Amino acid sequence: MNQPLEYWSLLELSGELKRGAISSMEVTAAQLERIAKVDGVYQSYVTVMADRAMAQAEQADTEIARGQWRGPLHGVPIALKDLCFTKMAPTTAGMSIYKDRVPDYDATVVERLDQAGAVTLGKLKMTEGAGGSHHPTVSAPRNPWNTDYWPGVSSSGSGVATAAGLCFGSLGSDTGGSIRFPSSACGITGIKPTWGRVSRYGIFTLADSLDHVGPMARSVGDAAAILGMIAGSDPRDPTALNAPVPDYLSGLAGGIRGLRIGIDRSFAGDGSDDEVMAALSEAERVLVALGAMIKPVNFPSVDSLIGSWMPIVGLEIADAHRETYPARAAEYGALGGMIEMGLAATPLAIAQAGRVRREFCGRVDALWDDIDLLLVPALPMTVPTAAQMETLNQDFGHMTRLVRFTIPFDLTGSPTISLPCGFSRNGLPLGVQLVGRHLSEPLLCQAGHAFQQISDWHTHHPAI
Repeated sequence: MNQPLEYWSLLELSGELKRGAISSMEVTAAQLERIAKVDGVYQSYVTVMADRAMAQAEQADTEIARGQWRGPLHGVPIALKDLCFTKMAPTTAGMSIYKDRVPDYDATVVERLDQAGAVTLGKLKMTEGAGGSHHPTVSAPRNPWNTDYWPGVSSSGSGVATAAGLCFGSLGSDTGGSIRFPSSACGITGIKPTWGRVSRYGIFTLADSLDHVGPMARSVGDAAAILGMIAGSDPRDPTALNAPVPDYLSGLAGGIRGLRIGIDRSFAGDGSDDEVMAALSEAERVLVALGAMIKPVNFPSVDSLIGSWMPIVGLEIADAHRETYPARAAEYGALGGMIEMGLAATPLAIAQAGRVRREFCGRVDALWDDIDLLLVPALPMTVPTAAQMETLNQDFGHMTRLVRFTIPFDLTGSPTISLPCGFSRNGLPLGVQLVGRHLSEPLLCQAGHAFQQISDWHTHHPAI
């Protein structure tokens, strides 16, 4: 291993654990020590579960020594976005009104990680209710590449902890870009699966028809390993897809020669910074070198689509918070504004938004007749400073630009994979995303893994 322990890949660590070259207790203790040492600066964890993590690690070591290996997550320290219900620790969802709430059951994804033998280090900070801003009472996570810069939202703690070597992978959620924003801003790999591919039972709801749960890690292989453990049908979540879960790891080495990858340069370039477009061109060069075929496409207009997302998400947030809003409105931060936006939406606006969404989904679905994957930026600009984001959050035009490449694929429920693809002139990561048809996660993982075999951006880590 050429990296310090904290930056080993999840799969590298898994192999060493399986053969007994290192113990889970040793790794977990090192992770907990690192969190105690540096997370005061980076603020990624809201709750650290040290005693439970060490007990899980001890159990993993015992089982592995007996030959009872459960799979690639066995004994590996990971962390959870704090909207995953846990009966062993509070689930705050980034909200002050839930700071002491301890659910009486675990989310399905938490159960599945436990069954896989993973070690849960703790719960990671997030924006208020998974909205666009952190609650005023929360010390926001700080980007480990430069603490003055935005770490992405809403899975901010997941992006920071994974990039900073404070876990070997994490869970995030995405309703408007909340896996892809922090993955791009922090230089890690994120998978937003097909809507329904991962159960949302026991996940604090932001917007029911838009929420996706997925893995965030330092490589495609690591993210694929986590996805393989959390995906699948769930009788407790009727929206979870009843489709077999493939072995995402087994197909990684297949290569992408002959794969048809679509690019709409007009869509990608509209409002995007030059450095973003340079990263997209570099990604295209790598994919072509791997044998992929680039095909020009005409991506459907998103101009009216972004506006349609607003009433849909606002009304669904209002529905999710009906028990506490407006009854406890004074305890809300910016999320209250999103709820008010939803409550103000007229029935006609909601009907129109639904129609625009359905038509857009049909147009995107038609793209897959001619291409296998779509290449688009993750962010239209280089990572802004945290101070800039505070100001820009008040600018509707800026927010429309920010979500241009993310919201469309929440509305369609399409799976995406976010990949590091270089650095801006100010030293912050740049990212791109590949998008596929529903349930094409195996192909996305295969393409992303091939991309990372001849690029090394995912192997760079912040100096901490």
